[in-house]
Amino acid sequence: MAQKRAVTIQDISCFGKCSLTVALPIISAAGIETCAIPTAVLSTHTGGFTGYTYRDLTDDITPIAAHWKTLDLKFDAIYTGYLGSFEQLRLMGEFFDAFKGDGMVMIDPVMADNGILYGGFSADFPAGMAKLCGKADLIVPNLTEAALMLGEQFVGDTYDSAYVESLLKKLSGLGPKQVVLTGISFAPDKIGAACYDANTGKIDYYFNERVPGYFHGTGDVFASALLSAVIRGKTLPAAIKIATDFTLESIKRTAAAKTEPRNGVNFEQSLPNFIKSLD
Repeated sequence: MAQKRAVTIQDISCFGKCSLTVALPIISAAGIETCAIPTAVLSTHTGGFTGYTYRDLTDDITPIAAHWKTLDLKFDAIYTGYLGSFEQLRLMGEFFDAFKGDGMVMIDPVMADNGILYGGFSADFPAGMAKLCGKADLIVPNLTEAALMLGEQFVGDTYDSAYVESLLKKLSGLGPKQVVLTGISFAPDKIGAACYDANTGKIDYYFNERVPGYFHGTGDVFASALLSAVIRGKTLPAAIKIATDFTLESIKRTAAAKTEPRNGVNFEQSLPNFIKSLD
């Protein structure tokens, strides 16, 4: 059987585990050939660090894609993470049109959390991201990103299952047939994800232990694991379980070691169990 191939398009932080430095090893560990287009290079990620360097690589995206076209490259999956500008959104739309073929597109619309847009994004950026999500097969927003893309008020922790299920269906209405909402919690000691498949109309949840604190890069760990599981043929409910459990194990190891949270989580030593979960 031919090896599966994915491409992930997002920034690379030289220190602080997130984005490409998380996606490349996790997807590769799943046995999937993993290609990358870096959208920017930073000395560290921007969460909790100051004085970091930043080099925008937007101008390199089109030449890379053009060269790949001459090689007739095909992908089983295209996965986008943090995209820093409207121009990058436009270029991703062109990339999807050129390279999707029979593969799938997964978008993690990384732009906000806890009710607030990340720095550097204008108020109209979520509408641009929502339009791009119309080209995806699967999207993986958190509750803040979901509300912003739908033009709705962020409700904080005051929500129930009816609200979550309404969001899932509205997000699918943007275009993607499958939606995963992350950071879902109905109890203070549990957190997980919800998923919706418009093809079946089915909604599923999976929860596991909540570890107190904020750990950088966990969204990227979850999304990379989720994509890996889907490419490996897992159902969406099975995939959110695998991704949640892998992320939790990584967080617990990091918390036990009292590692600086902004450095990212220790997903590397969780990879053996992750790989087993894909069998």
